[in-house]
Amino acid sequence: MVVGLINDNDRRIQEKMENHFVNDLKDLGYQAVSSLASFGPKVMDSLTEEHVLAKMKAVGADAVITIVLLDKEKEKKYIPGKVTYAPYSYYSRFSNYRNSMRQRIYEPGYYVTDTKYFWESNFYDLQTDKLLYSVQTASFDPDNAETLGHEYGLLIVKDMLKNKVLKKMK
Repeated sequence: MVVGLINDNDRRIQEKMENHFVNDLKDLGYQAVSSLASFGPKVMDSLTEEHVLAKMKAVGADAVITIVLLDKEKEKKYIPGKVTYAPYSYYSRFSNYRNSMRQRIYEPGYYVTDTKYFWESNFYDLQTDKLLYSVQTASFDPDNAETLGHEYGLLIVKDMLKNKVLKKMK
């Protein structure tokens, strides 16, 4: 079972990440399910740990992988309009220098805001309740939730294969 532990304000991100991760696991031959698809967005919030584990086992889950949004930061940066660097000899003439500086001054730049996401995923065996795998990653300003979910799922599944936590079943 894939469980996204993500703030309610980012429900679309949770849905896309869980779904892509489930599909990546299915591509390897695993029977994977999404916690959102199985239980909805709020069902497990008010349950005890024992009840959560019982619900997961009742739908046939024998392992759980979490997707946790640890932090999200916005960073604003300035992109200058026109920046040209010329050798010192170029600036030895006033007209060359004036043209270069004029372009820098009168062709304004703009600001962009990038979003950085910091993630953690843990993989647990539900029979033994033991942690089998843990990873933290960062992603930078994805185009949309769909892209973020797709890239994250592929990244983690490939790393789990590489570390022999998972194997191809097909």
